[in-house]
Amino acid sequence: MGNADTKLSFRKAVIQLTTKTQPVEASDESFWGQFWSDTVTCVQDIFTLIPAAEIRALREESPSNLATLCYKAVEKIVSGAESSCPSSKEQQTVLNCVRLLTRILPYIFEDPDWRGFFWSTLPGQVEESAEPEGSPPLAQSLVTALCDLLFCPDFSVQSGRKSGPDNPEEIQSIDSCEYIWEAGVGFAHSPAISLQHDAHRAELLKLLLTCFSETMYLPPMAEAHVVPNQWINFFTSTENRHALPLFTSLLNIVCAYDPVGYGVPYNHLMFADSREPLVEIALQVLCVTLEHEPIRDTTSVDGTASGTAMDHDQGSESGGPDNLFVNYLSRVHREEDFQFILKGITRLLNNPLVQTYLPGSCKKIQFYQELLVLFWKTCDINKKFMFYVLKSSDVLDILVPILFHLNDARADQSRVGLMHIGVFILLLLSGERNFGVRLNKPYTVRVPMDIPVFTGTHADFLIIVFHKIITTGHQRLQPLFDCLLTIIVNVSPYLKTLSMVSSTKLLHLLEAFSTPWFLYACPTNHHLVFFLLEVFNNIIQYQFDGNSNLVYTIIRKRNVFHQLANLPTDHSAIAKAVTKRGKKFSTNLPSEHHVETPSMEGAPPAMEAEPGTLKTSLAALPGIDKMTERRAPHSPTQVEQPKLKDLAAQSQSGAEDSPSSDNPDHIDSHSSEAEGATKDEQTVQDAKTLHSPPSSPTPSTTSVTSNASGRAPLQRTASTGSSASWVATPEWVQSWKQKLPLQTIMRLLQVLVPQVEKICIDKGLTDESEILKFLQHGTLVGLLPVPHPILIRKYQPNSGTTMWFRTYMWGVIYLRNVDPPVWYDTDVKLFEIQRV
Repeated sequence: MGNADTKLSFRKAVIQLTTKTQPVEASDESFWGQFWSDTVTCVQDIFTLIPAAEIRALREESPSNLATLCYKAVEKIVSGAESSCPSSKEQQTVLNCVRLLTRILPYIFEDPDWRGFFWSTLPGQVEESAEPEGSPPLAQSLVTALCDLLFCPDFSVQSGRKSGPDNPEEIQSIDSCEYIWEAGVGFAHSPAISLQHDAHRAELLKLLLTCFSETMYLPPMAEAHVVPNQWINFFTSTENRHALPLFTSLLNIVCAYDPVGYGVPYNHLMFADSREPLVEIALQVLCVTLEHEPIRDTTSVDGTASGTAMDHDQGSESGGPDNLFVNYLSRVHREEDFQFILKGITRLLNNPLVQTYLPGSCKKIQFYQELLVLFWKTCDINKKFMFYVLKSSDVLDILVPILFHLNDARADQSRVGLMHIGVFILLLLSGERNFGVRLNKPYTVRVPMDIPVFTGTHADFLIIVFHKIITTGHQRLQPLFDCLLTIIVNVSPYLKTLSMVSSTKLLHLLEAFSTPWFLYACPTNHHLVFFLLEVFNNIIQYQFDGNSNLVYTIIRKRNVFHQLANLPTDHSAIAKAVTKRGKKFSTNLPSEHHVETPSMEGAPPAMEAEPGTLKTSLAALPGIDKMTERRAPHSPTQVEQPKLKDLAAQSQSGAEDSPSSDNPDHIDSHSSEAEGATKDEQTVQDAKTLHSPPSSPTPSTTSVTSNASGRAPLQRTASTGSSASWVATPEWVQSWKQKLPLQTIMRLLQVLVPQVEKICIDKGLTDESEILKFLQHGTLVGLLPVPHPILIRKYQPNSGTTMWFRTYMWGVIYLRNVDPPVWYDTDVKLFEIQRV
């Protein structure tokens, strides 16, 4: 009953404040004190007892009272930090002020006229201050006090000495580097876990995250974000004396977290885990503070060389130094630190995949999206870390959970952002030779997934999941097809052996994408065919010996290549094909000749989102040609010299190869050698089969204007990805059909098909295993066109992806913070909140 009374008195104070028409004096301590007295003891009460409508009414009708409330709350937090909160009463006061500001701040950011309030010097402050010029803005006082409180002995960290109300430690005199929250990067001591300290840290971080969330109230346009977020700027600057211990505390608390602990079944149901809420909020703060524009030196990591982006270079010029968090992360270089970060991230990413005999006995974390963003940012900011990840098979511990989440989320429209971040990470990794080489490791992990049972490598696993996404994912994933196939192209020169299942999947994709109705439905769909042909060419030229399954499948499906070479280009054939284009893409996928292999046992199917599920919109993304940089080995200019006309004449395809000199991608090229490819082959000048799609669809949620070459990019909202006004013409079809890189495949068919047919007739073979045995021992040395240089498309940071990540990360934070619902029902501008 007493509890109800105290809540009632708090509610009365709120009503009093919102109904007062006259300003209340800042000196009226008895009135203002009601808002942080110990009558309310949890954040949920404050959110319930101060409704959104009343905060808005206060903002509009009594602005001076709202200003005084904020000022007084900050004043209390500052004085609490200065006195080190020696008593429990002072601690409660500080916590209630923190909760109050967490409730109010989003409504201040909502109104453009109020956004500058915390950065202005209040009249009262100037009068009271001895040095008017030296009084910092309210925002700086608040952030400084919150950072002090995060290292306040007996409040958020364990005290180093015996202290009590009579003997408090001076917050200004302590070295916060001695109070880092967890062992890990730059700190060896692991303090005992305190439920109370964890809870206090989480509340303080929640308010800091709320301060940083001003970004949510700006539209997703580059112009609106030209001026960096002042709150994050100050927090990560040299003016924050706790920047280094804060960065290491946040990083270590995330990477040291083990949700399973000693593995006692159902322990998470019996004991409260004080660490998880703290880890979650620490991870979110890390993700939004590690933001930097991609103007720094983008030194690429060559898996075969030791030279990576040197940490001291990054601090000197652009990007790194202003944001100390980015600077510190770029300077991490010890192997044991890399191991700690990678092990922590992989442990948490693999947590949802943990299998036990007792259902629900193992705790499952929910913050895997934030983890993927942290991993992305760490690879992007610290190239040495990415080199370390790719150095061993540990990268596969990142790959498997990403593929698990991609497969699981493919039918759920509310998780489009998750699909994108997973694909982006794989695109980033696929730009390095080591990633392709690592994929040859046999796949023995058996995570229940609704994909066909197969025996093979991690490369097979990747191809099978990508095939599943393309053929059974929802419509909004179509713009990702380019990225998915680019990843397969990047790794293809290193794939030693593909299984029959994944070989069939690749051919099935080519069969689907090369149907005339699909090719003519959109100005960019033919790019997908170019990507797949490049995959086959890479494997045939560089990994022929181990890939008898793929060669056999190509022979078996040779009709697909002949149809592609003889694609009709006349008006009537195009018109006839286009009439089919209204049908949904997936229903038009040609069925495979053999029976679909059964899915793994006990695998739950990918579920659609529950109706009414909230999701946030995403910013427009640049096309794959803007996101990647293409380079060929040794001499980029040489790819334009065609010298293979004599071989082209032998081809059955009738498809004239011509140089891709009209390629509008003004991008350099670079590449690396395939295992087994000799240097002589690599340095060959006449790299004619390097034809690649001229440009690529733009994964975007908003419509994007046509690019320079006049091709309208795919729009995520379009059912077939085509604009109503665009119509395929014979000239357009001819322009790319003559560049189809079919030469190598046609030569292979020309040589092997007669041999296979002869063996089948001579020996009366009906069993494919005998044919595979023949192909395993066959060779095409000297019979194929001169090998083309390997083309790798590396991810390049750009402002478009920076905006996408900003929108995505804040959308995740918005949806994940529901208790209390900090931003729910406020007028956010960075994204739209939609219901599935």
